[in-house]
Amino acid sequence: MPGISIRTPLALHNWADARPAAGDARPSARTGWLSVAKTGNMDRVGPDAVRGAVGRAFVDGRPMTFDSPRTMLEHKYLELLSEQFPTQHAVFTEIINLQAILNLPKATEHFISDVHGEYEAFAHILNNCSGVIRDRVNTVLGDSLTDEQIDDLCTLIYYPREKLAAAHAQGIDTTEWYQDSLMSLIRLARFLSNYYTRSKVRRAMPVSYAYIIEELLHEAGAKAPERHDYHVRIITSIIETGAAEDFICSLAALIKRLAVDHLHVVGDLWDRGPHGDRVMDQLMAYHSLDIQWGNHDLAWMGACAGSAACVASVVRTNVRNGTIDILEGSYGISLRQLALFAERTYQEDAVVSPLEKAISAIYYKLEGQLIDRRPEFGMADRKLLERLDLVRGTLSEDGRDWPLVTCDFPTVDPDHPYRLTPEEEELVDGLVAAFHDSQRLRDQIDFLYESGSMYKVYNDMLLFHGCIPMKEDGTFAAVRCSGEYLSGKRYLDFCDAIARRAWYEGDEEALDWMLFLSCGQLSPASGRLMKTFERSYVEEGAVWEEPQDPYWRLANDPRICDMILKEFGVSPSFGHIVNGHTPVKARSGESPVRADGKFLVIDGGFCRKYQPKTGIAGYTLISDDRGIRIKAHLPFESVEAAVSRNADISEESVTEIARYDRRLHISDTDIGDHLREQIRDLQALLDAYRTGEIVEHSTRA
Repeated sequence: MPGISIRTPLALHNWADARPAAGDARPSARTGWLSVAKTGNMDRVGPDAVRGAVGRAFVDGRPMTFDSPRTMLEHKYLELLSEQFPTQHAVFTEIINLQAILNLPKATEHFISDVHGEYEAFAHILNNCSGVIRDRVNTVLGDSLTDEQIDDLCTLIYYPREKLAAAHAQGIDTTEWYQDSLMSLIRLARFLSNYYTRSKVRRAMPVSYAYIIEELLHEAGAKAPERHDYHVRIITSIIETGAAEDFICSLAALIKRLAVDHLHVVGDLWDRGPHGDRVMDQLMAYHSLDIQWGNHDLAWMGACAGSAACVASVVRTNVRNGTIDILEGSYGISLRQLALFAERTYQEDAVVSPLEKAISAIYYKLEGQLIDRRPEFGMADRKLLERLDLVRGTLSEDGRDWPLVTCDFPTVDPDHPYRLTPEEEELVDGLVAAFHDSQRLRDQIDFLYESGSMYKVYNDMLLFHGCIPMKEDGTFAAVRCSGEYLSGKRYLDFCDAIARRAWYEGDEEALDWMLFLSCGQLSPASGRLMKTFERSYVEEGAVWEEPQDPYWRLANDPRICDMILKEFGVSPSFGHIVNGHTPVKARSGESPVRADGKFLVIDGGFCRKYQPKTGIAGYTLISDDRGIRIKAHLPFESVEAAVSRNADISEESVTEIARYDRRLHISDTDIGDHLREQIRDLQALLDAYRTGEIVEHSTRA
C-alpha cells in the first residue's frame, strides 16, 4: 500500500503504546488510543474527536480525494488501528472482551498519605490493606473459622515467612495445619479473583506456581464436587514434596495483590521518620499506583535535580530530626566535611547542635539569595538574617523583638547576611554533587516523576497533597508564573510542568521553583507560612504560629468544594476532594470528614512525632464496589508483636462516606469510559471492514 501523508495541523504518533493489554483494566493517562502532538486545544485524537477536521491526502506526493464520508484523519486513524486488529474476527473478539470487562465489579482502591519515613507502619498498612484483608476473610471464612483462627490466618497473609517460622518453632506446623491453611488461602484467593479477568489474575501469579494456582482457583467443593478430590490431591502433593511453605508465601502475595487493585499516595514520603528510602523501595515494587507530590517530596526532588537551596533544606530537616543515617547510610551522601566545619566553627550548646547551626546558616543564606532573585514568590518576609540583633539577642518580626535561644551565628556578616563564606560555598558544591551522584536516590526520584504529579483526578476523586491557593473572598488566588498570573487548575498545571522542567532541564528558574513549591505560602503543596527559623532559634510562643491559606477554612463549605471540583472537571454530585499535609487532631475533636463528606483529609499522624497531638496513627481511605469509607488507625506495635500475638493495626473508627445502593462495576469508573471509547473506535473499524472502506489484512496482497 503506498505511503499516505496528511497535511493537517495534527501530527500523528503511534497509538499502540497508549492501549492497555486486552483484559488489563488499568487506567491510562490518555483517553484515546491515538495521541497527537499538542496543537491549539487538541491533545489527542479518535474518530469522534476529529469529526469535521479538514485534511488533504497525498499518495506518493500527489493529492488524492476520498469519496468516503469519513475525514481523511479518521480514515488514517482506522488504518493504523487495523494494524493491531487486522480482521473482522479480531475486532469483534476484542469488542466482546472489552464489553465483558465492563461488567466486572469495581476493584478496591486504597488511599494513604503523609507516611514520613515510617516504614514499618507503612509496610503493615500495605500488608493488611487497611483492613481489607480482614474484611474479606470475615466475608469468605467467617462462618467456618473462630476469631483466633481468623487472626492467625490474617497474620499468615501479612507476614507469611515470619508466621511460618513461628508455627515451626511452636510445633504446630503439622500436615493438617498446612492443609487447613492452604485450603483457606485458596478459598480467599478464589473470591478475590472474581474482581478481575482471568488473564489479569494469571499475570499476578508467581510464574513457578501459576499453573497449579490457576487449577486450584477453579470452583470446587459443594458447587463442583467432581473437582474436590482433584484439589485435595494437589494440596497433598504440595505438602508431600516440601513446597508448602513456598506455596503459602506465593498465595499470600497473590491475595494481597488482588485485595487492592490500585494505591493512591497523597504525598510526603520522606522526613521525620527514618526510612523514607525503604518506603520508596516498597512503592517502586508495587503493582499499580499514583503519587501526588507533597512539599517534603518536592524538596527531595529539587535537591536531586541540583537546587542548592533544596539540598540545604533536606540536609537541615534530617539533621534536625536526627535521621541523617538515611543520607549517609542509604544514599551515600557524606556529611563528614559539614560536621568537621560545624565542630570548629560553632559552639556546643543544649538547644541547637553545631551541625544544625552550620546547615541552617547555609540554608537561610541560600534561601535569601533565591528570594532576591524571585520577588514574584512573595517571600521577602522570610529574609530573617537581616533582622537579627546579635548584641541584644533578638529577632525583629511582626513589630516585636523576640528573644533568640542562641546568638551563635559566626558566619553571618551583618553587612552581607546572605553571602556564603568561601568554606560554605565549598561545602554546598560538595553536597550538591553528592545528591546528584547518589544513584539510588536518582532512581527513586526518577520513579517519583514517572508515577507522580501535582494532582490527580481518578474516579470522581480529586487528589492533591496540600491546597488550592485561595483568597479570603472564596476565589482562587492568582500567582505570578513566568510573567503570567495563573490560578486554580492552570496554576497547578504550571507547577507540575515547572517541577518536571527542573528534573529534565535543570535551569535556574525551574530549580528555584522547587524550593518555593516545598515551602512557599502560595505553593499548592505547602499552603502555609513556614516558620522553620523561628521554631529553631526563637523561644516558643506566638511567633511559631504558621498562618494557613484560606483554603483550609473555606473548603469546609460544600459550595466551595463544588467550585473546586468543577474547576478540575469533577462532578460536584459525586466528587470528593482528598488531601493530606495537615494532621487531623482527632484528640481535639477534629474530623477528617468535612463539607458534608465532600472534603476528606487523611493525614492523621502516621509519623510517630505527631501522634501525641493527633491521638491516632493515621487515616486511610478505601473505595470499592460497595462504597467509600475512611479508617482511623491506632499505632502499630511491631512485626514481632504481629507475628507472636497477631497484633494488627487496630481501627479506632470506620466512617462511611458513601454507600452505594448497588454494586459498582468497571463500567461505572474512569476505566469504563476508556474502554467504551476503545469499543467505539473498534466499532468504527468493523464498519469500515464491512463496507470495504478498509481491506482486511488477511486478504491483502
